[in-house]
Amino acid sequence: MSPDTVMIVTPHLPVIPALFCALALGAIGSARASNEAAPVGVFEQHGDIGGVAIPGSAAFDRDSQEYLLSSSGTNMWADHDEYHFAWRKVRGDFIVQASAEFLGTGTGPHRKMGIIVRASLDPKSPHVNAAFHGNGLSDLQFRKVFGGPTEEIRVGPAGAAVLQLERAGRKFTMGAAKFGDTLSSQDFEAIDLPDEVYVGIYICAHNNAVVEKGVFRNVRLIRPARPDFVPYRDYIGSEIEVLDVNTGVRRTLIGAADSLQAPNWTPDGRRLVYNHNGRMFSLELSSLRTSPIDTGAQVHCNNAHSLSFDGRMLGISSGSPSIVYTLPVEGGIPTQITPVGPSYFHGWSPDGKFLLFTGARGGDYDIYRVPSAGGPEVKLTSTKGLDDGSEYTPDGRTIFFNSERSGKMQVWRMNADGSGQTQVTDDEFNNWFPHVSPDGRTVLFISFPPEVPPGDHPFYKRVYLRKIPIDGGKPQVVGYVYGGQGSINVNSWSPDSASIAFVSNSGSF
Repeated sequence: MSPDTVMIVTPHLPVIPALFCALALGAIGSARASNEAAPVGVFEQHGDIGGVAIPGSAAFDRDSQEYLLSSSGTNMWADHDEYHFAWRKVRGDFIVQASAEFLGTGTGPHRKMGIIVRASLDPKSPHVNAAFHGNGLSDLQFRKVFGGPTEEIRVGPAGAAVLQLERAGRKFTMGAAKFGDTLSSQDFEAIDLPDEVYVGIYICAHNNAVVEKGVFRNVRLIRPARPDFVPYRDYIGSEIEVLDVNTGVRRTLIGAADSLQAPNWTPDGRRLVYNHNGRMFSLELSSLRTSPIDTGAQVHCNNAHSLSFDGRMLGISSGSPSIVYTLPVEGGIPTQITPVGPSYFHGWSPDGKFLLFTGARGGDYDIYRVPSAGGPEVKLTSTKGLDDGSEYTPDGRTIFFNSERSGKMQVWRMNADGSGQTQVTDDEFNNWFPHVSPDGRTVLFISFPPEVPPGDHPFYKRVYLRKIPIDGGKPQVVGYVYGGQGSINVNSWSPDSASIAFVSNSGSF
């Protein structure tokens, strides 16, 4: 695949690198486990495991990107299991994510659905299982040896239907959360499964005389980056997705085997503008057709770019060291704005008269304002350490930004003239790139785990997309993402303030 190739997917289909084929993404059907392939969504096969009395089913909805599973089955416990399973054979490390919801009131508190990893399709196979029960319980279930007893460790609060199951070498980690909360996690290493395992989603009725149904949303099968990958040289696949900030429901639009980054949503709601390997592109949302944006000699653009509030102009950062330029959003000859670098562009004033950028001047990184037509720079921050990610509110009165001045990277705000600098978030995460919604009510940002250095926003981490009211408050998780650098470096709100566009990552299987 050439570096400039983007995989265009039929609208609202999920994209997983190395699975961009119609067969893997389009089949809908049901079958008992057999040698005949019955693909469903990203999974190679599905079927009943064990002595299921009423045949189960699995289906994938192209538009909603949801998986609907049904099954009877006595239980998944003791020395054997009975349930319906959609799976894919996977070698090595992986992460599986899904949100689970039962349909209907059900017949018992311990009907269960979730994510499972098995050594084989034998009902007595060893396994590790992230389960969500009908009564709201979530737990890590496991059978250590063939035909042995099933054990459990409870994980997360009641109603924790956001599930994640990860394999890293011999270690498995389950995460569980109620939507809006961060994941509670449990590590587990007391099991030996083969390198190649069956990975997928399942449902069990806990009553072999009835059929239970459930829907899985936001199903993602992720291959993490290798521990020895070299940033900015080694890339894994990337997908541009859109996410409903109220429900957390995600849809994948396009993908590439290398690095898509930083989508902007145009004010008319019709397109996304994004970076791909140093060049700028436009994605038509109605057709998913991509087209290049001519940036003249500036073909080494980074992911610090932004659209003017009226959607007519594009600001970019390009070159080494990075310099700020502006050009018409349709493309054209860029106008150089900052005379020196590094200068990383971040935002326009609502009236289009000023630009905000992060500049390295005198050995420190601070936030500067400069006329959009060019002119003298005005330094807005001067605290020791990195200040970055600056962006005006729609009324032009306030600038949100992120700063490491408190020790961790946190969200701050200040008046448009740089006065009144006030900390907004204060927690254990490193919070980057605050983006204000078009209606001026909400701020969305990306949160890196505590172990990441405060001054770094690396590729390929388990990150959260979180939101807070414009006046502050407790952050609420809206996205559980494998991503980081390039995911939301720029403002990616939809014009109606209901959705965001972002980039997630996965290697190929």
